[in-house]
Amino acid sequence: MKAPKMTAAELEERLSREFPQGGYGKDKRTHIEAVGPMSARLRYTVTDKNLRPGGTVSGPTLMGIADGALYVAILAQIGWMPLAVTTSLTINFLRKPAPGDIIADCKLIKLGKRLAVGEVALRSDGEDELVAHCVATYSIPSVEG
Repeated sequence: MKAPKMTAAELEERLSREFPQGGYGKDKRTHIEAVGPMSARLRYTVTDKNLRPGGTVSGPTLMGIADGALYVAILAQIGWMPLAVTTSLTINFLRKPAPGDIIADCKLIKLGKRLAVGEVALRSDGEDELVAHCVATYSIPSVEG
């Protein structure tokens, strides 16, 4: 496996600057804890705005965290190519998340020239059991040159 082309710090700085609505950065909602060969780990700080009735983290919030983790894992491997886009995303909600941060561990299953496929395990911070599992595909734009 090839080493990542971008570090967690480089990605966080770039995403914070060029995609501010994503809330990336140590003092923001989304923090990139690590990137590695074909992998990434994100921490998302849940607020009241992310809760649905019943006090659980909303499905759209969990889907967004999973999608962000895959995006970070792909960019870490291929370098800054922000026009990579989600083409499919399937998520299984497994249990009610405990209050607190959500941890997203992403592993890329396939990274080709045009498509990337990965899976994301979502957990409540400090818990071993998954709250959700996601599989998604990204389209990678061609590089003209």
